[in-house]
Amino acid sequence: MSADDFDPSIERLFAQTPVMPDAALFTADIEARLVKGGRIRNVALGVAGLLGGVIAVREVTGVDLQVGSASDEVVAGHVLGQGMHSVANGLQATAGRMMDSLGLGQMELGAMGGMQLFWIAAACVIAMATIGMVRLSQEV
Repeated sequence: MSADDFDPSIERLFAQTPVMPDAALFTADIEARLVKGGRIRNVALGVAGLLGGVIAVREVTGVDLQVGSASDEVVAGHVLGQGMHSVANGLQATAGRMMDSLGLGQMELGAMGGMQLFWIAAACVIAMATIGMVRLSQEV
């Protein structure tokens, strides 16, 4: 076979994909993996968004802008602030009970500096990215 005949014959062989006997099973397996990964991703993003929202609300309600005197406060704003504080205290107590049940009640991150917490968060992000890459390489 000459070189001129070889290229067209290879192109003809690869032009049509052969039908595999388990093509339907393969397609169903891939679709199930995509749905499962989407659910986990949606839950993770939802939890991260909720946590970020709680932290943002806590920071916003913790800001004390002494604009006027104490007698000039808006009653609705004062009641809203008290409600937010009670919700935050309830969430903190619930989180504390959950940490105690997991055996992490004595772990104090508040005593750490900002840079230490930054490096802890960075290590967690790197670990999650590494786990994601390992899972991706296993699926491919």
